[in-house]
Amino acid sequence: MVTKKSTTKKTHKPAGGKKTVKKDGAPAQKETVSILRIRVRAYESKVLDASVKQIIDTALRYDAKVVGPIPLPTEIKKYTVNRASFIYKNTREQFEMRTHKRLIDIINPGAKTIEALTNLSLPSGVDIDVKML
Repeated sequence: MVTKKSTTKKTHKPAGGKKTVKKDGAPAQKETVSILRIRVRAYESKVLDASVKQIIDTALRYDAKVVGPIPLPTEIKKYTVNRASFIYKNTREQFEMRTHKRLIDIINPGAKTIEALTNLSLPSGVDIDVKML
C-alpha cells in the first residue's frame, strides 16, 4: 500500500534581525568598497608568475589590500595536422597551446596605487585585463 506524505508549507521569517545603529541613534551606512580586478594571461607560467609577483609587490608598496593570485583553469587549444598530404595520410601531428591565467583583486586602491600599476612595465607575452568593480 502506498501512503502519501502530507506536505505543509513552512514560512520563514525574513533575515536581517538587528539593525546597526550609531551611538547618536542614526542608522549606520555601509562603506562603499571598490575592487580593482586584474586578470593576467600568458603562454609561459614562469613569466606569468614573475609578472604577478611584480604587480603584487607594487600594490603592497602603496599599502593596498591584495587578494590573490588566484590560479584560473589553464585554457588548452589542441591542433591536429596531417604529416603528409598524400601517401601517409593517416600519420598526424598534434600541437597544443596552453594559456595560463591568474586573477588578482586589489581592494580600495588609492590613486597612487593605480598610477603605479599603469606605469608598470611587464615582459612581452603577458596580457592584462583590468576592471573596476
